[in-house]
Amino acid sequence: MWVVLLMGFSSGLPLLLTGGTLKTWLAREQVDISTIGYFSWVGMAYSLKFFWAPFLDRYRLFFFGRRRSWILVTQILIGLCLFQLSSLNPTSALTMMAILSVVIAFLSATQDIAIDAYRREILEDEEMGLGSTLTQYGYRLSMLLTGGLGIGLVGTEGINLTWNQLYILMAVIMLACTVVTWIAPEPKEVDNQPQSLKSAVLDPFREFFTREKAGLILCFVFLFKLGDALSASMLNPYYVEMGYTNLDIGFIAKTVGLISVLSGLLIGGLIIFRLGILKSLWIFGILQALSTAGFSIIAFTGPEKWALALAVVFEDISAGMGSAAFIAYLSTITNKKFTGTQFALLSALATLGRNFFSGFSGDMVKFLGWAPFFWTCALIAIPGLIMLWFIQKDMSSISKSSEAGL
Repeated sequence: MWVVLLMGFSSGLPLLLTGGTLKTWLAREQVDISTIGYFSWVGMAYSLKFFWAPFLDRYRLFFFGRRRSWILVTQILIGLCLFQLSSLNPTSALTMMAILSVVIAFLSATQDIAIDAYRREILEDEEMGLGSTLTQYGYRLSMLLTGGLGIGLVGTEGINLTWNQLYILMAVIMLACTVVTWIAPEPKEVDNQPQSLKSAVLDPFREFFTREKAGLILCFVFLFKLGDALSASMLNPYYVEMGYTNLDIGFIAKTVGLISVLSGLLIGGLIIFRLGILKSLWIFGILQALSTAGFSIIAFTGPEKWALALAVVFEDISAGMGSAAFIAYLSTITNKKFTGTQFALLSALATLGRNFFSGFSGDMVKFLGWAPFFWTCALIAIPGLIMLWFIQKDMSSISKSSEAGL
């Protein structure tokens, strides 16, 4: 389980460095809010990763094994690209920063394919709930490092860390993650794994799409966290515009927020164990929508620390619970023969709306204003809950039919 935790850390490290932390850097350099919004499209690699996931299911790069060889190579390349990004500045090399961010996101998405498959193959089904929670713990710890501590240290009196120095530090830590990959055990080979590239490409999709209600499942996966993710894409520029300092953002929004997320993951894991995944998703989905709307309070209070803390704690506890249940759900519906491709398909679909529509989030803010933007994001949660109702209804029907057959 310690390997699952640390690989979750490695998986989460690049995310904010091409997302929220990078956007904070751009906002401090007074880059136009629409341009900052367009930087959300950097993350489209996470939504398209199922296109190259079959290569990871079919091939290994060298003796390390099918999963660890890909993880190791992507970790090294991400570290090197972060070093290169650390040498740039938004005022003179914005285009090159965007290109490098796209490359890092592609490598990070590839690392995620391998790590998600690794976790699914090394854990038993009954361990998936705990494994998903530990993955999120590691993921969020790395986000504390890249978002909370990192942003908080930049420009703080007595430390005076620059944005460029922050990215150098993160590159070193990324390369240090290769130690975990080096000593981690390789999962046992799964029977009947793809023996050709054609099989690796076609069989995972054929197996999934021949399932009953496959389309319904995909609609739910796409919609469930869409509103929450869309609002999250603009939070750091929102904090900057509302007048919060880097230290406020780093300590309250990221550090206190991390504690809230970890608490949410723990609470979520206990609720999932007690109620099951689908019932838990109902509770967490409603809380996510309410917490998204809660960010609008800051637009009325201004840069009050209590308002930021209240909104962040509520949202992050809800997000932690929702993430635990959502990842557990995705893991349980993948076939171990095609873990990399099927999990990539599902997780990519879950991020597609966020990464595509978030590109227009800056324009939405300009048109709607900050408070209506968050209210709109909260309303976007409703279609996902409707899809969940249909899934739960369908599973209840199947369960009753099975009992009748007995």
